[in-house]
Amino acid sequence: MFGKKTREYSPDEWEPVIRSSICTGEKVAGFKNRHTGVFEDVMLIKAPGDLEEFRKKYGITGQIKIPTIY
Repeated sequence: MFGKKTREYSPDEWEPVIRSSICTGEKVAGFKNRHTGVFEDVMLIKAPGDLEEFRKKYGITGQIKIPTIY
């Protein structure tokens, strides 16, 4: 599921989102396809630095403005 998965981030096609489990609270950073709505997970967010790493890896600046999806 996680690991060395990398993708090219195209803002026209994909939007960065955080998915959170309503049962466990586990958070996963990934991308949601703007056309199909399909979510593709990229990395597990275990610590505050993980979200910053996700932003840097894909060149996402500022806050992820998309609401958390469940």
